[in-house]
Amino acid sequence: MSVAYVFPGQGSQVVGMGKALADAFPEAKAVFEAADDALGEKLSTLCFEGPEDALKLTANTQPAILTVSVAAHAVLKKRFPAVPAFVAGHSLGEYSALVAAGAMKLADAVRSVRARGTFMQEAVPAGLGAMSAVLGLESAQVTAICAQAQAETAGWVV
Repeated sequence: MSVAYVFPGQGSQVVGMGKALADAFPEAKAVFEAADDALGEKLSTLCFEGPEDALKLTANTQPAILTVSVAAHAVLKKRFPAVPAFVAGHSLGEYSALVAAGAMKLADAVRSVRARGTFMQEAVPAGLGAMSAVLGLESAQVTAICAQAQAETAGWVV
């Protein structure tokens, strides 16, 4: 039987995430401490206690989700030492997968996604823009909807 690990992307954040792991498992706590050290701030406190509006900022969300994902992986790896055949991640989760695969160190990943999140946050100010998922439509329908949205927003200045 093959094992694969798939890591989540942005949008899975919630205040309190990772606290139970860090409280119960020393290897998870060590991951949070390493992320705190790499960033020079208490990311762990933001994950465990919030505030929610600060956790929702992309510059914070991305290193927070990465850290929780790597902490969960550390617990899993210690207790179930099966080597996964595959690791993957959705968007931001790709960085968690890189750490899990040993291709990137946690400290480098957490600093990289902090920068990534900061750049993304600066590109679109808070409260502007949105992301959505398209489910169950044919590509021609999606193309038509995008063309209509583009026509309706032509000339907008942001």
